[in-house]
Amino acid sequence: MVTFGDNEIDLGRGEVRREGRVLDVTALEFRLLTTFIRNRGRLLSRDQLLEQVWGHGLSLTERVVDNQVLALRKKIETGSRRAAPSGERPRLGISL
Repeated sequence: MVTFGDNEIDLGRGEVRREGRVLDVTALEFRLLTTFIRNRGRLLSRDQLLEQVWGHGLSLTERVVDNQVLALRKKIETGSRRAAPSGERPRLGISL
């Protein structure tokens, strides 16, 4: 079990919980979240996220990363944290 903000991530079960309730995250969102957890405190480029989360050999645009990060943030961030800066640093990378 890993704690991330107000969330608990059960890596073995592939679940994210807040206040004891399981959040409805997709498999892709879960992989994205665990990638951020493994790299906690680091900025990851969109290319790094594409490689680590989606894998090699796919031709996806960086916009796909932006959309998935936004969708994940909406599910895991609450209240005042949702209004906080997103952790995106233009030309540098993204962090949660």
